[in-house]
Amino acid sequence: MSEKPISLWDTTAEEKDYRNPLGKAGIVDVAIVGGGFTGLSTALHCAEKGLSAHVLEANKIGFGGSGRNCGLVNAALWLPPQKVREQLGSRYGPRFIQQFGKGPEKVFSLIEKHQIRCEATRSGTIHAAHAASGFKELQGRAAEWKRLGEPVELLDKTEVAALTGCEVFHGGLLDHRAGTINPMAYCRGLARAALGAGASISTGVRVTGLHKSGGRWTVETDSGTINARAVVLGTNAYTDDLWPGLKRAFTIIHYFQLATIPLDASAAHILPGGQGLWDTGQIMFNIRRDANNRLLLGSMGKVVGSADSGLSQRWARRRIKKIFPSLGDVRFEETWHGQIAMTPDHLPRIYELDDQLFTAIGYNGRGITTGTLFGSAMADLLTGMDKLELPLPITELSTVTTAPVMSRLYQTAFTANQVLNSL
Repeated sequence: MSEKPISLWDTTAEEKDYRNPLGKAGIVDVAIVGGGFTGLSTALHCAEKGLSAHVLEANKIGFGGSGRNCGLVNAALWLPPQKVREQLGSRYGPRFIQQFGKGPEKVFSLIEKHQIRCEATRSGTIHAAHAASGFKELQGRAAEWKRLGEPVELLDKTEVAALTGCEVFHGGLLDHRAGTINPMAYCRGLARAALGAGASISTGVRVTGLHKSGGRWTVETDSGTINARAVVLGTNAYTDDLWPGLKRAFTIIHYFQLATIPLDASAAHILPGGQGLWDTGQIMFNIRRDANNRLLLGSMGKVVGSADSGLSQRWARRRIKKIFPSLGDVRFEETWHGQIAMTPDHLPRIYELDDQLFTAIGYNGRGITTGTLFGSAMADLLTGMDKLELPLPITELSTVTTAPVMSRLYQTAFTANQVLNSL
């Protein structure tokens, strides 16, 4: 297991890490592969419904995308609601939009219920227009969300400047449903809540095989076996070769973050309301602050270099000087990147890979709410809910044949973007 911190969130989370090896072989209702948002939400909700659930995590809780997340608790998807409805049709489109529009409410209700210490703020997030074309797109989103009765607010250039502390944006969309968290702390809090509800969690245990016999699954690991009535794979962008073809169902892109040292009062004008921000650019970037007044910013791609030197650090310095010129030079404390599972239509998937073997996958950068909601949906499904009531239809596994090539092309483009914007 990795002992090196994987992100700033790993070292600043108030919730304690949980480590536990696999004990003797047992029989459970549901075995869950992956100790991130999806796996832990599934375990918690299954345990609350009376199912015996066991999470198997190859490394440590939150090791994958969950502990490397930006921490923006956004509603719905990158796609505007009009596009979601168009792609999912009249049965699933409105249901998906409604349920995922309430995604932040689900997350924050769990935080409140289980008193998860994760630096939660509920002052919204800002989708900022990088250009006039971006503002036009936000106008369409705002009109549709308001038609649906959701609490969003279209901001002009002056209003977004007041909320962000910078004047480079052409406007923005403030989503009052959303907020920010320390994602690793939330993940650990879900683990604590799942354990409290009666679930079991084993860490440092890699699942090596799945075999069905006599109506039960045998889950083979490098530390022993578990027998289960059902299996849920909650590995998303960190999916390996456990199930044939699954890791080719999406394209992997990377997203990197840098965190400054805690800043003094000279940074008080930056996002004074505590909102997180991401922009409408094709290669998007984000900005937010944490509870200790660090400024965090990131963009698509891998870290090149370290917090002290290298391309990514130069990119971050240049970006800060451009949008917050009064801040001057800053020092960075930590940098990291994680993986995102992107699907061709930017919609997640639910697959029934075999009888009583399910996975929700392809979160397209919206892991906090999507993983939490799908975990709850998996528990409902395993306790008798009709499959037609899921937020998405169960579809056949299909691979993206161009995924490896596209992943390399994206990375080349993202690195080039860092170069161009660090000059």
